[in-house]
Amino acid sequence: MTVYAYVDGPLGEMLLVGQLAGGGRVALRSLSLPGQKGAVGVEDGWTLAPEAFADVAGQLSEYFAGRRDRFDLPLATDAGTDFQRRVWQALEEIPYGTTVSYGEIARRIGSAGAGVRAVGTAIGRNPLLVVRPCHRVIGADGSLRGYAAGLERKERLLGLEGALG
Repeated sequence: MTVYAYVDGPLGEMLLVGQLAGGGRVALRSLSLPGQKGAVGVEDGWTLAPEAFADVAGQLSEYFAGRRDRFDLPLATDAGTDFQRRVWQALEEIPYGTTVSYGEIARRIGSAGAGVRAVGTAIGRNPLLVVRPCHRVIGADGSLRGYAAGLERKERLLGLEGALG
């Protein structure tokens, strides 16, 4: 069963979408921000269930308050292509407060060279903004590049983490 909830945060009202799993826990499938490129919208048949996202909302609140540097949440694993999932796994391994380049992500997954563009596309399709930290990926020259929810939000997240020079 697909469930959803809205949670307020410093980046705007976040739409959380998940699959209800055993024990009443929810596997998070998507976290979208207002105005985000490619954002998910609520679909017919989904159930509004804010209580199912209490743990997600709590961890997000701790993160935005600077009291959490890593998320410990069940995530849906059926989204994306094999290549996208490899890229997204590499994102999850970027430590809090650090940044890496798109080229470094490509190297880490064995897709250096021309694969950098494909890596950028896969990062742009990350359905779990904030939780899967695509905001920690920057240009090779250190510049902020591409973020589905806007560069000002990327800058704000990196500032929160102390990752801006």
